Amino acid sequence: MLPMAVLAIIWSVFPQIKNIALFSRFIPCGVREYLHLLDGIMENNSDIKPSTVHGDTHAQSTVIFGLAHLLGIKIMPRIKVISSLIFFKPDKRVKYKHIEDLFSDGVKWKIIEDNLEEMLRIALSIKMGKVSASTIIGRLGTDGVRNKLFYAFRELGRVMRTMFLLGYISDVEMREMINAATCKSEEYNNFMQWVFFYNNGLIRENQLNEQDKIIKFNHLVSNMVVLHNVNNMTKIIRKLKREGFDISPELLAGLSPYRWEHINVLFLHLLLTRRQKHGILK
Repeated sequence: MLPMAVLAIIWSVFPQIKNIALFSRFIPCGVREYLHLLDGIMENNSDIKPSTVHGDTHAQSTVIFGLAHLLGIKIMPRIKVISSLIFFKPDKRVKYKHIEDLFSDGVKWKIIEDNLEEMLRIALSIKMGKVSASTIIGRLGTDGVRNKLFYAFRELGRVMRTMFLLGYISDVEMREMINAATCKSEEYNNFMQWVFFYNNGLIRENQLNEQDKIIKFNHLVSNMVVLHNVNNMTKIIRKLKREGFDISPELLAGLSPYRWEHINVLFLHLLLTRRQKHGILK
């Protein structure tokens, strides 16, 4: 079993430090992350309302792109082998002068049009909490049970993913932003694993509810350490500014709250005592 976390924004004095875990879920090995990514956004009850999801190749599919679009969520994954994905034209009869080789087929708009009302009903049900996104995606994508709604969401997803891919290959800043966001998520995961030092980071419980509790407690402690680090870093930066040091946004952008070198996980406490004249501890 593998833990999965969705990271979102928390603002501090300097907004370059702004990641903290809002959602966690235990998922079986072999299950793709995208089945549960949207659940984290929809089930979030905090004041922080993320609208963009970053992940790796396993955090995306055409169905996810389609459903996320109707939910108002932007999917921006870091895809390992982007050349393996298919680009779709709005009209397969159109020929493009320089990028024709990128495309292989056209979008079937009729499928989207015929099923749009039902697709919107599903999206509204998810927003109202009547059903989870992972349940809907699981039912739509089951082999042998794929119905018209699956193909409608897939077709809409082909549109949205093609638009994303075109932006991804043409915008250097967009690629840098996505890579930085994904690396920050991976950095948090490493930080979280360091915090979970008990049992060498192994979960030895077989009950699902106990596994979920361990993951949530781990994230809680990790977030507390992050807030502790941010608070201390904020005080130090303010002190440096008062002393006349120039703290530029570029310098702040290189800082990270995922530091543990100064944290003593074994909680060593020093006892300060006073000695009497004859050497007896008081």
